Amino acid sequence: MSNPLIEDRTGLRSRIYGRERAILVGVVADRSPEEREIMEELVELSRTAGVEVLRVVTQRRDRPDPTTFIGEGKAEQLRDLAEQSQADAIVFNDSLTPAQGRNLEELVGVKVIDRAQLILDIFAQRAESKESKLQVELAQLEYLLPRLRGWGEALGQMGAGIGTRGPGETRLEMERQTIERRVHDIKDRLEQAAKERRLRRKRRDRRSIPEIALIGYTNTGKSTLLRALCDTEARVEDKLFATLSPKVRQAELPDERHVVFVDTVGFIRKLPHQLVPAFRATLESAQEAELLVNVLDASSRSVLEQARTIQDVLSDLFGDEARPPVLHVLNKVDRLHSDEDLRRLREVRLQLAPLVEVSAVEAHNLDGLLDEVARLLASNRERVRVEIPYKQAGWVETLHDWGRVHDERYEADGIVIEADLDRAQIGSLEKLSRENGLRLTRAA
Repeated sequence: MSNPLIEDRTGLRSRIYGRERAILVGVVADRSPEEREIMEELVELSRTAGVEVLRVVTQRRDRPDPTTFIGEGKAEQLRDLAEQSQADAIVFNDSLTPAQGRNLEELVGVKVIDRAQLILDIFAQRAESKESKLQVELAQLEYLLPRLRGWGEALGQMGAGIGTRGPGETRLEMERQTIERRVHDIKDRLEQAAKERRLRRKRRDRRSIPEIALIGYTNTGKSTLLRALCDTEARVEDKLFATLSPKVRQAELPDERHVVFVDTVGFIRKLPHQLVPAFRATLESAQEAELLVNVLDASSRSVLEQARTIQDVLSDLFGDEARPPVLHVLNKVDRLHSDEDLRRLREVRLQLAPLVEVSAVEAHNLDGLLDEVARLLASNRERVRVEIPYKQAGWVETLHDWGRVHDERYEADGIVIEADLDRAQIGSLEKLSRENGLRLTRAA
């Protein structure tokens, strides 16, 4: 049975159910390996969104055409190619202005999707928690607002598919004023969720369990690594953006200290700016962490470029504030076989430090990774002496959970403990000592 069809606003027909067929288009300044990687990334993004890729077309030009991005002549070639291949959509590897998008659809005759819409669509498909769904809807609506002019009659005729699906798809027919009210409502609800999240983090801070954020480019194996380190289930797929909502799991280090690992959404080049504030929950995990574990894909030809992308994101995220130490983890080393792979590995070793090489899939060198995590956290520790009244004896167990206890004595006035604690834990203990009758002194 064939897929149902519907007339779209151009007068042509496009599928509204099933797998969509698309031509991918990229404008490149040169034919460098990095440009090829970016186009390959667009293919992977399309696959993740459920798109069947018919052709990949690139155009070399120094700057985009302000009217159609690729020029009217190239747009006419795309129209012929789309008709010949029966394509449902044209997917661009850059963000298009509202005018460029409208002009291209009129010239090409099929739906035109830009990179931002494609990524938003993937997020819409993969959002699971109530908060992440709200964040996706907010990003979709903020993307659509400047594009509503001239879409009045067309919105009811466009059908579904990439760029129109997810939590925001039922909002497309709203008038601008209604959408703006919805945006305001979502922002209020997200702010309330952020307050609740800060409260949960404050409770966790009171227990002073160190938080370690797994960051990195998308599809580098962060979720697989989380599952391997914490012996727990986490969604693992060989697709981009398999993780959208932060996943928090507890683990024990070789020095018997408990830590919390937080899996975060992967970064990507040309990430739509609407999604940076939209996924603030994930970014906050990195801001509050005591250690950042930057997971890299050893098999990627652009692993160093991806590492630089992460550094740029961290610079934007932290600004002038001091950032936590970063441990680079080169994952998927089991995939390195060729001479080119080994040459790239030597280059990565020279440029990134501290660095640990692992294979999360084969559980290779995970002990070495945990040892390095423990070492970096330990470098942030100090020796303290804590005098605890017997009526507050519950703090003894807390100090054992927090750090490494070297001495524990029961004297006439109370319990005396000497332990190595993180500086953040010491700060928390100093704040709590007065109300709990504790006496804390730092070792000389």
